[in-house]
Amino acid sequence: MIDLHSHSSASDGMFSPKESAEYAISKKLKVWALTDHDTTDGLSEAAKVCAESDSEIIFVPGIEINIRWPSGEFHLLGMGLRRNSKELQDVVEMATENRRNRNQEIVERMQKDGIEVTYEQIEEMFSESQIGRPHFASFLMKIGKVKHRQDAFDRFLGKGRPYYVSHDGEDLDVAVEAIRSAGGIPVLAHPLSLYVSWGKMDETIEKIKSHGVEGLEAWHPAARINEGFKLEELAHKLGMFVTAGSDFHGKGVRADRHLGKTSGDRKIDDRFWFEELAPHLGDFDFRETEWCK
Repeated sequence: MIDLHSHSSASDGMFSPKESAEYAISKKLKVWALTDHDTTDGLSEAAKVCAESDSEIIFVPGIEINIRWPSGEFHLLGMGLRRNSKELQDVVEMATENRRNRNQEIVERMQKDGIEVTYEQIEEMFSESQIGRPHFASFLMKIGKVKHRQDAFDRFLGKGRPYYVSHDGEDLDVAVEAIRSAGGIPVLAHPLSLYVSWGKMDETIEKIKSHGVEGLEAWHPAARINEGFKLEELAHKLGMFVTAGSDFHGKGVRADRHLGKTSGDRKIDDRFWFEELAPHLGDFDFRETEWCK
């Protein structure tokens, strides 16, 4: 069992990078990737825990970058990052600035709604470098405005709700080059989030592939099992490798997200690493990456 898509508190997960690594080890995963949103801050901590453990777990340093897209959401995974290149640092810095501007507007919307809070107070409550909507959801829970995190998204933070603020993403070509400069491989995450009809899916993904995206995450909890098979078939038809992930953010965050499992709560087979992704990474050894130095 493996998992090629998960998050820690370095972005919007519940567990710290150290706790995330320990949890992956406790679940006896053979391969585990940490792919936090727009940051590499948790990679060193997670890599060192995996390297120092008695398990034989293979750690895959990664990132999930928000890409500029006209509809839905386009997230690009960078898999097997070997170093923190200047290009990747620039992408992270731009994303951090964009996120801060978005967060400030969310705070302003809360203030107009009668909630007494400043952005500085939100930052003081959470130590993570990437404050996002899940942190605002936790804040709304703390002040008693909602009972649980999903309630916060359903009523206030989800798209079309009072505190929702759209956010700009990175240019696809810039993100692809940044991932490559860091020694990684670009993978299209959960393609159904693009909000593209099945009739246009082939041409859309083929166009994305032409920008240098080599892999496709066909298996994700947001996809039905039959959709996972369709996406895997499409990827191979287009000459792309296939990955699978849980998009795990922590126990209890989402009922359908369990580490090591994907669409239909199916265990993620290790073929997605050994037969699909790993051959494209060459002589990859996470212990030799910058994150373990």
